[in-house]
Amino acid sequence: MTLTLPTLLRPARSTALALVQVTLILIAVALICIPFADLQLHQVDPWHELGLIGYGLITPHWSDVTVLVEAVGLTVAFALLAVTIAVPLGLLMAVYFHWRWLRMLAAAIRSVHELFWGLLFMQLFGLSATTGLLAILIPYCGVFAKVFAEIIEQQPPQPGATLDPASSRLLRYAYSLIPQALPSMLHYVRYRFECALRSSAILGFIGLPTLGFHLETAFKQGQYSEAAAVLWLFLLMIASVRYWLKPVLILPWLLVSIWLLPANPVPVSLDLAWQFVSVDLWPSSLRSGDWAGFGSWLWRLLSEQAIPGILETLYLTQMALALTALIILLLWPLASRRLVSGPAWTGGRFILLVLRSTPEMVMAFVFLLLFGPSGLPAVLALALHNGGLISFLIANGSEIDRHQQQRPDDPQGLLRLAYLENPRQYPAMLALLFYRWEVILRESAMMGILGIATLGFYIDSAFSEIRFDRAFFLIIITALLNIGVDAIARRLRQRYLPQTSRSSDNELT
Repeated sequence: MTLTLPTLLRPARSTALALVQVTLILIAVALICIPFADLQLHQVDPWHELGLIGYGLITPHWSDVTVLVEAVGLTVAFALLAVTIAVPLGLLMAVYFHWRWLRMLAAAIRSVHELFWGLLFMQLFGLSATTGLLAILIPYCGVFAKVFAEIIEQQPPQPGATLDPASSRLLRYAYSLIPQALPSMLHYVRYRFECALRSSAILGFIGLPTLGFHLETAFKQGQYSEAAAVLWLFLLMIASVRYWLKPVLILPWLLVSIWLLPANPVPVSLDLAWQFVSVDLWPSSLRSGDWAGFGSWLWRLLSEQAIPGILETLYLTQMALALTALIILLLWPLASRRLVSGPAWTGGRFILLVLRSTPEMVMAFVFLLLFGPSGLPAVLALALHNGGLISFLIANGSEIDRHQQQRPDDPQGLLRLAYLENPRQYPAMLALLFYRWEVILRESAMMGILGIATLGFYIDSAFSEIRFDRAFFLIIITALLNIGVDAIARRLRQRYLPQTSRSSDNELT
């Protein structure tokens, strides 16, 4: 390469400058969205309701323990069986992830939220075990395929050189790359199972008898002690996963899960299923070949529902993304032994456990009771949950090298946080934040089921009105929007955070 004078005089790109630029862009976009989003407070004085909720949290009570135990069993059953089936399917997809159509399929199925999959399958299978399993299983196949493929890609190829060159791709992966990647994949599966528990719980918001169903019912009826009992039980279940789901117990748990699954209430008619897939999901103008009529139908859908829903979803997403960054900066130091110890560290860890374990839907439901129907509850819920999750990962990362020898002149206290720890952890924080961008968007769209005017609101309304063609096209639009945002976030990570991008991708999705 020939170095010219302009090349020599051009300053090297500063990593710090790049981080400042991307941070300012993040803040600017969030500020621009504020005037356009629906953030109106409909309840001026939420303190009375907040006091009732607070009293309920410290006085949990549930009269019928049998019902609660059954809900816990179903929550675990849906999550465990779905993950057990999705892992081998996702691994098989990862082996052939070099096929473009397979990558597109994985991106499409993971871009649709579990609740939207649940609403679709409810039309075929009703409130049954099949609906619950498929709603979690299908998107998780896409997630596992992507993450497993990236983990395998990072493995050294040398062991595969000892195999016969004529061996099939599946055999080469099975005998060389997959064994090397197995520890990282198992670590991710354990994390993803916690996510599946949250997904299983919130399926109760569409009627499945998991913990979310009883939590929503208790909150709607103002029975906050009962709601607190469900919530505390769920948090305890998440916190103790490592103790009750040891490898030796997985097979017994699987057998129990199969036994707990409810039977389908109504036999599935193949004729009705085919009618739903081939007729009900498509507008009549498209089925009849009336392209002018289909264009008119599509324009009305876009102008009246899709575009307003997309804009509100994007507004809330961008504000939640910026607020998440602020929450991370405030919370992660409270859970790192490099900065705090003793009761302060225990308290910080407990706060992060509550935030990362409580589903966004549950938080948003509580905030709706306090502030009324607007986008503010969604922004707060998304920021708190994702802030708690990323803070937990950042705090864990900061503790990995806490035993390294420190310099005598290292600052302490707030100075250490400002001049050492935050600069060290900030690139990883931004990488994880951009990785969660697409997830926050998907959750923002899902918030519409609670009445917030995002895409999910129009999807849920279409299902309620038995307008399956509208619901289906809106779900497709939601998936395309998620794929687009994911592509933008990936470009930003690769451009501004090349050293932390891939490792962050493998931490969470």
